[in-house]
Amino acid sequence: MRILVAEDDRALRDVLQRGLREAGYVVDVASDGEQALANLTSVEYEVAVLDWRMPNLTGLEVIEAARKAEVYTPILMLTARDTSSDRVEGLNAGADDYLVKPFEFAELVARLRALQRRPALRHTANIVCGDLLYDPSARRLEGSGKVIELTTTECLLMELLLRRSPEIVSRRTIANQVWPNAKVAVGSNTIEVHVARLRSKIQDCMARIETVRGFGYRMVPS
Repeated sequence: MRILVAEDDRALRDVLQRGLREAGYVVDVASDGEQALANLTSVEYEVAVLDWRMPNLTGLEVIEAARKAEVYTPILMLTARDTSSDRVEGLNAGADDYLVKPFEFAELVARLRALQRRPALRHTANIVCGDLLYDPSARRLEGSGKVIELTTTECLLMELLLRRSPEIVSRRTIANQVWPNAKVAVGSNTIEVHVARLRSKIQDCMARIETVRGFGYRMVPS
């Protein structure tokens, strides 16, 4: 799923971007508060990571403005401020979690996945369609009584289709949510190739991916 990382320290931003991509996320980055707020209010993110101290707008100001704009993306705040009053201020502004620098990358990923599992995100622990059962936290798909092996990209695509089922998901939305370079995905047959691979992997299951010509795809029970 797509995630936003807003951090003005270029070295740390690059480390986070690289590490989160390896963890299976599509990562957008912002180097200042204004850019972060623009991203949050125009793109649907699974979760966002914001540095407290950024140019133009602080992380705290970004969160307050985003919540006023009715953006409810779960937000984890990164900061060197480690007093109890700082935590209270960040959480009261609308942050969902708080991680003090320096931190272990594994803890950051664990906290992000915990945010994704929260009921407030309108997500259930497992997503079901027909006999398909997908566990987002473990990125594990089961169907027809067996585990179905998926690549990272296939996991992202499957999760998106399952979460939106039975709604139609446009090719543009798929490209934005699954691929780092949405223009390349839309302008080629990349999406079609991955959908075809998913179809072959769930062909014995009681769910199918339907093509809605000229628009996109949807997952429905068979």
